[in-house]
Amino acid sequence: MPIQHDATVVNVMSALAMDMAINRWLKPRFESESGLRLNIDWRPTAALMKSIAEGQRADMVIAIAGSMDRLVADGIVQPQTRTTLADSALGVGVRQGSPRPDVSTVEAFKRAMVDARAVAYSKAGASGLYFAELIARLGIADAVNAKAVIIPMGFTAEKLANGEADLAVQQISELMTVPGIDVIGPFPAEIQVASRFDAAVFAGAVNAQGAKAFLRILTSAAAAKAYAEGGLTSRLVQR
Repeated sequence: MPIQHDATVVNVMSALAMDMAINRWLKPRFESESGLRLNIDWRPTAALMKSIAEGQRADMVIAIAGSMDRLVADGIVQPQTRTTLADSALGVGVRQGSPRPDVSTVEAFKRAMVDARAVAYSKAGASGLYFAELIARLGIADAVNAKAVIIPMGFTAEKLANGEADLAVQQISELMTVPGIDVIGPFPAEIQVASRFDAAVFAGAVNAQGAKAFLRILTSAAAAKAYAEGGLTSRLVQR
């Protein structure tokens, strides 16, 4: 989404995992209370980082913690504004009403992936990059990739909705964003990897005050509830 140079707009670059919590609950609240409008660029963190490296800026960024480390080290964000928001775990989704294979153990997970007609995952997102490495480690990469639906970026569960795949792998919060999808379970604990998402205001942000006002919403008690209902685990420390 193009940056909007308007004093009434707060431009945000955000990882997809936060979409449901922000768009469904926190964005309407912020816009109603502040009179400002959010213009959000929703993409995987890797894609956002590429754009930032090429010189793109906004007022705020929400990204995976490891990437935020680099932004802080490079002086791209204001370090004192960096705030941990939530953790996001990986899960498996199906279209509502479809068979729900067991994914509760590593062996069951492997069997479900191999037996699926097609598994959808993302090439650019952290979940997809990890999944590609995981299936190779589990020895099922050839079987899965022979019939996988691999998207460049976006929500993998959309491939369930249109019938191209019968399993989708992504952050649980991202799977929940697509209507008509059931999350049949998280990855088994032995192969689960949770991502931490942090927010920070860009150095030189045009609307730094608006960004800080949005950060207050992102760290409120309402946000903790939104994160939980949006498939995330809040990391907020309520004072």
